[in-house]
Amino acid sequence: MPASRRHHRALAVFVNCLGILAAVPALPGTDPAPRAPTATPGATAAAAAPATTAGPGAGRAAAAVPVGPAEPGRAPTGPGTRARPAAVGRPAVPAHLAAWATPVAPAREVPPSRPARAAPAVAASGAVVPVTPTAPAPGMTTAGNPGAPRPAPQVTVAVAPAATVVPGYRIMVRNTGGSAVQTMVRQELPAGTSTTAVSAGGLVTRPGGAGSGGEVTWRLVLPAGATRTLDTALAAAAPGQALTAPACAYAGDGDQPYDCATATWHSAATPEAVVPATPTWRQPPILLGAALVVLALLAGALWWWRRARRRAGGIEPTGTAPVAAGTPPYAGGPATPGGGTVYPRPAVPGQVGRRRSPSVWLVVGVAATVLAGVVFAAAWTATRQVAAIDTTKQPTAGAWTGTTMTGPVGTPLREKAFEFTVYRVVCATAKVASQQCQATVGVRNVTPEQQSWHGQLQRAYLPGGTWVSTDEDATRLANLGRDVFAQPVSAGSRVVLPLVFTVHGMQKPEQLELRSGVFSAGVRVDVP
Repeated sequence: MPASRRHHRALAVFVNCLGILAAVPALPGTDPAPRAPTATPGATAAAAAPATTAGPGAGRAAAAVPVGPAEPGRAPTGPGTRARPAAVGRPAVPAHLAAWATPVAPAREVPPSRPARAAPAVAASGAVVPVTPTAPAPGMTTAGNPGAPRPAPQVTVAVAPAATVVPGYRIMVRNTGGSAVQTMVRQELPAGTSTTAVSAGGLVTRPGGAGSGGEVTWRLVLPAGATRTLDTALAAAAPGQALTAPACAYAGDGDQPYDCATATWHSAATPEAVVPATPTWRQPPILLGAALVVLALLAGALWWWRRARRRAGGIEPTGTAPVAAGTPPYAGGPATPGGGTVYPRPAVPGQVGRRRSPSVWLVVGVAATVLAGVVFAAAWTATRQVAAIDTTKQPTAGAWTGTTMTGPVGTPLREKAFEFTVYRVVCATAKVASQQCQATVGVRNVTPEQQSWHGQLQRAYLPGGTWVSTDEDATRLANLGRDVFAQPVSAGSRVVLPLVFTVHGMQKPEQLELRSGVFSAGVRVDVP
């Protein structure tokens, strides 16, 4: 073997050995963990003998010895203590393994552990549950199991309009869990109404005065599997109008929603408004059919008129002129009676039949009729499109898909992918430079696949046309540290969660704009 190759191999072995020696101290747990010295019967008797023969001073000295696990690296001190000889054969713990070493404590009886305290109640019907931020809300998917909705909530709410001549609602709150739950039920009152009857325990508040909507609040303790029924009766300033009053069940603090529901009361005397049907003469299929019938009639009339003129001119439909009556046909030749030679007549060009063209007035009439039909159809289509334009609606950026739906609080409004329902909007009353407005929103995925949404696309419009987007940090804080926009909504599921908007000044939002994507028209909710 050449000398250069031997030198290279020796150098490689040396470098590998250095690497192994450098890596050994960094390996955790390479040395065996130190064990406590084993107590023998002889040593136990020798240790017990001085304790039995000593006087009261020995008892006090024994009491001074600390009981329990000693802190590593610290020797017990006191008047009655003495140094103990180190156990023979106990290996010393290296400095780099001191953090991995676990001090051995004398065995003692461990009391039975308490059962873990149950987590706060799971949120209802897709609400954000008050648990650790690692668990997604009901209705939202996880990275490990995409598309699978969370379990059903523990508290559910159902609202139904009362079958009475005056506005009324019945709220049913049910605890489907296995333990008692403290909850706060809030029902929003429509503007221009006043309460005439409320179930026991209900508290009516009107922050904006008697003319504003206000709300009714109940504090309930629901046993496991129990259902509580609440009733409210209202008096409307304008009798006969439809009134919508949503209700939500919150956690004990009144901010985390469990579940929400809504209902609209309609007067029995005034049925729901029926959209009038489109007149027959304005329906496109009927107009098209009528135009085809008119054209067919015109074509038939033209054909009949031309046939009548040809017959009047003595021309048969076959194109030959008729033979006059009493004129026998010419038959010449030797066999003809009377004999004689028949000479051929000189060829005379016959009359060329001129093809008749349709009347100029007929052509002009048909063209004018077709032109009038086209102009009428274009004008009618343009009139319908112009009439459908909402001049009072503010423009929305990127609204390319669908039509913007507008409605009051408590009304479900559907767009391309989501059905949004705003149940409650409340703003802080502190006199500060900026205030936070929290909206309780229900989001239902109406598509067959999971959908994501974004906080910057949810807006609150202020008087004057200015708007603010969702305060994502405040929204995460309101949802107990969970980023609700980072988790997609499962197909067909529903979530109820709070959204927070930070408004500069004392102005309150007039409208909320919610949308699933930048190319969706979204929905607009009027805030009272």
